[in-house]
Order: sequence, then structure tokens, then C-alpha cells
Amino acid sequence: MLNIAVLLKQTFDTEEKIVVTPDGSISSGEAKLVINPYDEYALEEALRQRELHGGKVYVITSGPEKAEEALRTALAMGADEAVRLESEGSTLLAGGDSHTIAAALAEILRPLAPDLVLAGLFAVDSGSGSVALQVAERLSLPHASAAVKLDIAGAEGAAASGAIPAGAKTAERFAIVERDVEGDTETVAIPLPALVTAQQGLNEPRYPSLPGIMKAKKKPLVRVNPADFGNEWLTAAAARTVRTALFPPEPRAAGKRLPGSPAEQAAALTQLLQTAVKLG
Repeated sequence: MLNIAVLLKQTFDTEEKIVVTPDGSISSGEAKLVINPYDEYALEEALRQRELHGGKVYVITSGPEKAEEALRTALAMGADEAVRLESEGSTLLAGGDSHTIAAALAEILRPLAPDLVLAGLFAVDSGSGSVALQVAERLSLPHASAAVKLDIAGAEGAAASGAIPAGAKTAERFAIVERDVEGDTETVAIPLPALVTAQQGLNEPRYPSLPGIMKAKKKPLVRVNPADFGNEWLTAAAARTVRTALFPPEPRAAGKRLPGSPAEQAAALTQLLQTAVKLG
């Protein structure tokens, strides 16, 4: 049996157009919201590992009530249970500070005691890629990032993979992770329980089936309020970062053709780089 928890985030569809308003907030209009693409790889891998080893798949998110749409989609894809950490009415979670969110997610995961925690490498809206790793640190879990292949094996199988260094911690089961390292790959073995983040290429996520969509309506969806963790936790989880400004990239300027010989063009380009772009 292998009980797996998947950390999900609801994000804008990458094809949607959003607007940054003058006051620094994001106006999404009618933009479609989806499961963060990298988290979809994590969810699909959790479902595949459950099919191989048995167990349960829990999906967990932090967000407003609308984020339950992402959880219902995950349940329709095959997850067994869902948990939403309520952000509405919480100044801590509404700010989106990764330290606070990781602290809250760790509190939810602690009593579940999953054998494996999976998450996306990063969220396409914020791009920080730090929440899952902070969760691993809080729970004292070994972790591997940017997985493009994942296998679960016993101690003998892990040793045969050659990925266990001499003197490594012994365990009954290991996650053997092939991870992306800047265009190359390396294989590591980490003892379970552990946390792994998913990179593009790990798998091809499935679509929810009609029977899955119908079953999702009856599956458990628990709501947790951060106030339930107590005053001591609320103090310890205070935000560590503050967003001071949010602005879109500058509009792309029109291209410019440089006349003259190659030498004259090079000289003109050098001057432009020094004066207009402020290089050198």
C-alpha cells in the first residue's frame, strides 16, 4: 500500500489573457482557471503509483472557494479524497506568502502521514517553486525535485539501481527518481516517506472521464481553516515576504534597421547598446 498526498494549486490557463491594473492587482476577467500544469503531472503520477501499489491519493490545495473546482477535477481524474485550506478571511493566506502556505500545508499533511508527497516543480503564476520544498523541510522529509521518472522499490531494488550512496539511511522502500538537471538527468534514491516535485515529461496527464466526474460529486472534500491550528501556530507562520509592486513587462518596441557597411552597423549597434539599453 502506498498513501500519496498531492499538493495542487489553481492557476490561470496559460493561454488566457490577464491584466495588471495600475494599483498592482491582477484583473482576470473571465479567464479560465485550471490545475497548475506541473501539479497535473504530480497528480497523474500519484494515480499511476496507486494503480501499481494500491493505497489512497489525497489532493490538497490552499485557496478560496473557487479553488474547489480544481479539487473536483482532481477527484474526477481518480483521486480519493480532497482537502481545501480556506484562504478567505485569512490575512495570512490571502497574502500568498510561501512561508505561511507551506506551514499550513505541513499541518494538514502531518496527521495524514503519507508515504509519498508529490507536487509540481513550480506554479506557472508565481514561479517560485519553493512551497513544496519548504513543506518537506518542515516535515523532515527527504526530497528530490524536477522528476522525469519515478519508481518505488524495496531496499534491494534501490540498491540494484546504483542510486544509493554508501552509508545512506536504510529503509523498507525507496523512491528512485530520475531528475532533470539543466538538460541532463541524474538518478537518485531517497527513502520513504519522501517528497518529489514533478517536471514536464514525467507523464501525460489523463482527462476526467464521465463516470469519474459523477463519482467525484460523492467523494470527500474537507475544508480546513488556519484558525484551527491555534494562536501559537498563527504567530509562528507570520509572513516572511512582502510584495511591494507588481507590473507587466514593457511593451516590445518596434525593430530598427541599421544602415551602412558591416563595420558601420557594428559601431552603430554598439552605441545603441551603450546608450539605449545601458549595457557596458
